[in-house]
Amino acid sequence: MAFGTADEHTIGKFIVDWDVARRLSRARRVISVALDGQLSEEDNAEIDALCEQGRFYGTDSTISPSTDQSS
Repeated sequence: MAFGTADEHTIGKFIVDWDVARRLSRARRVISVALDGQLSEEDNAEIDALCEQGRFYGTDSTISPSTDQSS
């Protein structure tokens, strides 16, 4: 599975057996609550705008999905 060789059935079974969707949802909620308590409204707005653009790093970062060539 780690090398991308698993078929769709195997991946689907893993996701169900390990309750991946619920666990990811919980992790997202925990992170969201923690960030909301630490970031200003402006910071949150900037993060939301970056996510809408498909970017997951700050505007001053040199790493982004389109420029990261560390593979």
